[in-house]
Amino acid sequence: MVENGHVSVIRQMTYQPVGRHASSVETMTFGRLRALNDGGTQRADFHVLAVIDAGPGSVTVDFHRHPLEDRSAVWIRPGAVHQWNDIADVTGHLVLFVPTAPVTHATRELAASPDPAAQWSVPDADWPFVDTARSHLLLEASAPPRDSLTELRDILLSALITRLHPPHAEARLTPAVFRLFRSSVEAHYRQHHDVGYYARALGYAPRTLSRAVQQATGRTAKAYIVERIVLEAKRLLAHDRLTAARCAGLLGFPDASNFSVFFRKATGMRPGAWQATVTAE
Repeated sequence: MVENGHVSVIRQMTYQPVGRHASSVETMTFGRLRALNDGGTQRADFHVLAVIDAGPGSVTVDFHRHPLEDRSAVWIRPGAVHQWNDIADVTGHLVLFVPTAPVTHATRELAASPDPAAQWSVPDADWPFVDTARSHLLLEASAPPRDSLTELRDILLSALITRLHPPHAEARLTPAVFRLFRSSVEAHYRQHHDVGYYARALGYAPRTLSRAVQQATGRTAKAYIVERIVLEAKRLLAHDRLTAARCAGLLGFPDASNFSVFFRKATGMRPGAWQATVTAE
């Protein structure tokens, strides 16, 4: 796979529904995932929502390992680098969907949340409702496709998300200013590292932009940009085994020394030392 001018070991997955009546929501079992999974790292341009009947197992999402336990859920967002681990005995289902699939305002806000929960346990009292919502979605996904019914999967997905009640469901609605900022950072963080650029590009005063980011994430706009660059740097160092010099070039730093100072300030370690620690695990 080629990304940003270098060969990536991360498997890039694109949403490709099967059939003439393409849906924005697809389902599969963990048995099917085992048949497709090669044990490597992967990154998708769609959401992966897993409902776990029984474990144990684990999934690593951007360097954080999460358990796959009985009656639990996992939500992997588009762009997150993840790896399924020890899933031989895991039972349950995965729901794959594009970012625009949720139909209610609340579930779309959850899908766009800046700080989503990757894994959580479903309370026993909630499980019958979650199981029923999932069963309804699975039944609809198995029905013969009809143009007039394609939106039913989106509706049932929203019902399932609502019943799962992710821990970040009580978070405040994401300000529109922050959503614009987040999209702009995602598009330009490799070239622009300063808050001033994004304020000018979006037509907001830096103070207004910073206030919106603080409200949505609890962090400053500068900290948000730094975290995004550091995350990509870690992906390049750990998964692609790139040198500091190569990372510097891909992430918009003038040289390896400048990048190393930035990375050490953000993480407390030099890029090479951090890379050695992660790849040795």
